[in-house]
Amino acid sequence: MATAHLLHGYLGAGKTTFARRLEEELPAIRFSHDEWMTSLYGDDPPMDQFAAFHQRVSDLVDKNWTRCLKLGLDGVLDFGFWSRRQRDETRATVLALGARTRLYHLEYSEDEAWRRVDKRNAHLDGSLFIVRNTFEMLKSRFEPLADDEDRTEIGQC
Repeated sequence: MATAHLLHGYLGAGKTTFARRLEEELPAIRFSHDEWMTSLYGDDPPMDQFAAFHQRVSDLVDKNWTRCLKLGLDGVLDFGFWSRRQRDETRATVLALGARTRLYHLEYSEDEAWRRVDKRNAHLDGSLFIVRNTFEMLKSRFEPLADDEDRTEIGQC
């Protein structure tokens, strides 16, 4: 049975590093939203167009990872899964496709996560450029996992 591997964590938690390792170990097809964004729109898309670009990429990525599951292939979904709603909707989609999910939780201290993002900004390589103000502002959108959400805790990547 195909499995969708969902990666949950804030900016700088090591999701993409872990996703790259996981795709090789399983094997699986990896879908990293930020890599698609940067390939199509650059590493610092204009703020006034970011939401539209983000939605276009989400639609493209969704068509592809669901197709993989339909074909019986595992997928690593490097999306962050910041909201319970997104996690629940994805689990429902996966279940409807006759597949299963596995949720991974990655976390660093806030200071270490920012240090990692700041270091990554110097060599983006498929990542989006994130300034400190954006790092701080986005925290309000991040929902930690609830106690009832089964997960695999991942050590620091």
